[in-house]
Amino acid sequence: MADKSYLRWPFFSAGHAQLEDALDAWAKAHLGRAHGKDVDATCRALVRMLGEGGWLEHAVGGPERAIDTRAICLIRETLARHEGLADFAFAMQGLGSGAISLFGSEAQRARYLPAVARGEAIAAFALSEPQAGSDVAAMQCAARLDDEGGYVIDGDKMWISNGGIADFYVVFARTGEGDVPEAQRRGSRGISAFIVAADNPGLAIAERIDVIAPHPLARLAFRGCRVGPEALIGAPGQGFKIAMATLDVFRTSVGAAALGFARRAFDEAITHAQARTMFGQTLAGFQLTQAKLAEMATGIDAAALLIYRAAWQRDQGETVTKEAAMAKMSATETAQKVIDAAVQMFGALGVVSEHPVERLYREIRALRIYEGATEVQQLIIARELLRVGAPAPAQGG
Repeated sequence: MADKSYLRWPFFSAGHAQLEDALDAWAKAHLGRAHGKDVDATCRALVRMLGEGGWLEHAVGGPERAIDTRAICLIRETLARHEGLADFAFAMQGLGSGAISLFGSEAQRARYLPAVARGEAIAAFALSEPQAGSDVAAMQCAARLDDEGGYVIDGDKMWISNGGIADFYVVFARTGEGDVPEAQRRGSRGISAFIVAADNPGLAIAERIDVIAPHPLARLAFRGCRVGPEALIGAPGQGFKIAMATLDVFRTSVGAAALGFARRAFDEAITHAQARTMFGQTLAGFQLTQAKLAEMATGIDAAALLIYRAAWQRDQGETVTKEAAMAKMSATETAQKVIDAAVQMFGALGVVSEHPVERLYREIRALRIYEGATEVQQLIIARELLRVGAPAPAQGG
């Protein structure tokens, strides 16, 4: 990608530009190779490579390293541009350990975060359920206190990325604090977060799930799953707050991944348009093509501005619920349009299996759904706008 002028935007420091340059060079040397059909093995290998390269340290915060949202977004954008599974491997290490980074005890951070950053332990974030995806308040998975001060978890978790290959899961379950009896199964109160080892005998991989852009995905079954008191992250009943704070960090980065996909599709489209000849001129010579390229480039820049505004604001300590939702919604919807236009520009080549734009077409679709579908982002944005109230009407003369 020749144009990196966006790295000079005031959202970034010189260190961010250096980070992107170093990662881009690393990715050119290490990514984009054939991995075979074993997606689990590929993801394990990518986690190890990213850990050995030092890149996972940026996804994993802690008491001595604050999470740099702009760095996470730049890394996801760059990795997605080179290889979708590499972006997935990086992001899930961050999302899976984010609750521990933000709310974990000193002992929890010391036990889990260094291994995650080195790529020696694979993390997973287990929030969604068969009937509770974006609607976290509909959660049914429950954890009850046992006689030894620990908890017993029962229930199912669905659509869990890294399911089946993770070494531990951050699991959210209803513990009931603050709920009135008749509302014991409703609302966002009374949810707690726990660390559950993959080899816990009460945890089973109930189902592996295949999707159009393959990556490790599973349904988890918890049946009498016992964990000790040291497994609780934060205080009892803080789970909803923990989940939302973690998602606020990584929701913006979903948009950054979409931006990486869009930039790759745009680069492929430009190269093809300048090389493909038809009716006595290149494809780029047609005004229809030029108009489409202009739309694609404008959409990419608009999405990037929203993404890095949200990332910058979070790094200044601001609440970015609305801004992150805007960034995620805009970037994923724009990327879908950009990639679809690139496929159309390639014609029949664009739908050949494993062609770069065909692969991007499959990879982008899930980003419009996971970590809150576009429609959910619209509700979040509207809720935040209405929370501050409508402006007072102007007084007439």
